[in-house]
Amino acid sequence: QVQLVESGGDFVQPGGSLRLSCVASGFIVDYYTVGWFRQAPGKSREGVSDIRFSSGRANYADSVKGRFTISKDKAKSTVYLQMNSLKPDDPAVYSCAISGIVNDHLLSPYDMDFWGKGTLVTVSS
Repeated sequence: QVQLVESGGDFVQPGGSLRLSCVASGFIVDYYTVGWFRQAPGKSREGVSDIRFSSGRANYADSVKGRFTISKDKAKSTVYLQMNSLKPDDPAVYSCAISGIVNDHLLSPYDMDFWGKGTLVTVSS
């Protein structure tokens, strides 16, 4: 059974940091791109970052470059999203997803094949 389970969402003040985790099970994650997406109330879901699990090559949205870092732990079939310098416009439900597409571009939500349920990130003073 394919599963993606996110964790790490929390309440944090502006300028703070969080690390999100996405644990994959039920399939061989090496063959996929794993992406992090976010959706704030009233807004469309947007891509934040993704990583080609086999190569480790990563892409980032312009809005998070220099602040967020995606990484992977092959032994744990886990992808992390380290979020630093969080801003008031970063709050959202953050979800991870997988895609069989492996290219050089940040994938869109329409490219993804399977989704986790998400974890809530709140940034407020």
